[in-house]
Amino acid sequence: MRIFASRFVSLTDEEFDFFCGFFEEKQFKKKDILTREGEIATYFYFIEQGAARSFFQKGKDEVVMEIALENEVICCYESWLTKKLSKFSIEAIEPMIAFCLKQEDLETIFAYSPKFERLGRLFARDEYLKKAEFDYNRVRVSTEQRFIEFVKNNGPLIQRVPQKYLASYLNIKPETFSRMKHLLKKSNKSPLLAAALH
Repeated sequence: MRIFASRFVSLTDEEFDFFCGFFEEKQFKKKDILTREGEIATYFYFIEQGAARSFFQKGKDEVVMEIALENEVICCYESWLTKKLSKFSIEAIEPMIAFCLKQEDLETIFAYSPKFERLGRLFARDEYLKKAEFDYNRVRVSTEQRFIEFVKNNGPLIQRVPQKYLASYLNIKPETFSRMKHLLKKSNKSPLLAAALH
């Protein structure tokens, strides 16, 4: 978690120990639901080990909105911050260890040092920019280009996350995802990309 925090601010040992004191370590089994759609999100999750996804139900389908691995966070932010019912569920994709933070502890953390307010502000900015870029590409970039860019930048996800979740996350039909994956594996033009799919 210190590596994650250091992306935004430099903390002394005392400050980091204070910060960590508000996080509760929890272990989850594969398929455990951390937050359920229609309930209030209780925690913000920093993933120490494993992987998780956020999704919502659309008819019979599940629409994946986010996938997170080690040293990343996942949360139903709107519910966690406002105490309104969550529009999403969060599920462990693998056995998972996470450090969990309650929303009511945020103000105590922020009041301790201006560094923590800065950490929160920079983290929120980073998350917003990533989401804005992803949402833009999801709508404006061609299916093939979106797939290629994702494979190029997300080798660990390709290896660890079920294909049906990745297809939903990229807004690609599962059969299209399979076809493009097969074609890229056979391609001699992109050996590095093809290697990421094995």
